[in-house]
Amino acid sequence: MLSYDDGQPMSRSRRFLSGFAVAFGIGLAFLAGWVQLPYYSLGPGPAREVQPLISVSGHQEFPSQGKLIMTTVRFHTLSALGMLVAWIDPHQAVVSRETLYPPGETAEQETQRSLSQMDQSKIDAADVVLRRLTDYPKDHGDGALLEFVYPGCPAEGELFAGDVVTSIDGTPVHSAREASRALDAVPVKEPITFEVHAAGETHDVTITREKCLPDVDDPRVGINLIDVFPFDVEIASGDVGGPSAGLMWALGLYDLMTPGDATAGLTIAGTGTIDTRGRVGPIGGIEDKVVAAQRAGATVFLVPADDMAELKGVDTGDMRLISVSTLQQALDALRGLGGRGIEAAEAPASPATGVP
Repeated sequence: MLSYDDGQPMSRSRRFLSGFAVAFGIGLAFLAGWVQLPYYSLGPGPAREVQPLISVSGHQEFPSQGKLIMTTVRFHTLSALGMLVAWIDPHQAVVSRETLYPPGETAEQETQRSLSQMDQSKIDAADVVLRRLTDYPKDHGDGALLEFVYPGCPAEGELFAGDVVTSIDGTPVHSAREASRALDAVPVKEPITFEVHAAGETHDVTITREKCLPDVDDPRVGINLIDVFPFDVEIASGDVGGPSAGLMWALGLYDLMTPGDATAGLTIAGTGTIDTRGRVGPIGGIEDKVVAAQRAGATVFLVPADDMAELKGVDTGDMRLISVSTLQQALDALRGLGGRGIEAAEAPASPATGVP
């Protein structure tokens, strides 16, 4: 027989109320633990060694003894219970959905945008490294490689970074320059059919130019094309998105393609975007990435110069912070640590063919 603490037998109504209270409590616990709120936890993500994720076909590889580590930020939706746990954790922040997603953008659209940014970062990293170490772009593959798609333009959602354009309106293209000429030959108001090779398949995409860029009156497709690389460079980023691994992809690829060990046997973490001129740009979540680097056992952390002020007063323990604004500076920093850097001047500006 169920009883309260006073030891008196329960009436039928009291048993019903007690059962209802238990069920209600279970329901509340279920809601607190499973119903997702429009809030996210934001904190240090996993740190990954980049060189094992990179492979080059048609060029000798020189693996390092040390490690080059890319750092990430992890975020996921929260329930009420998860929000409480995140508030207690000193390495987690609770942020609203609007902090992470642009207005009107769905989670699926954000995921696609984030993965496209990652693809662009890998392309830009390979572009700047191959310009230093090979005869690229003079020596290039067949077709035109899509480097960037402008948001809000007709190509968005139709063409993607990493696609290789092999013909335009039936005209074969063997370089970015030929692709630009073929585009110019199509009347502005006419639809343009791109033959695209992607993920081992070839398909057609038809797009019509529109006005889509601020301060640009001419209708555009909204893409940047560069020459295809002379050999395959594969970078396996998995489910990681965003542009902030660009610097570490470039360092990992450079070190893999050159004799010696740029890491001097150390564990070196870093973050930062990179463009085809070799410039390193700022990223978000820099404090979380410092924590991720420390957890990975890094003794050095390469920080975009524009993010250094945000780390003022942050305890990094024995891990040294080095500010860099270019790939050259990062390589020079590695040489200063005892690794093998380079003596070459900054890479020349990329002749990426802008056809927005």
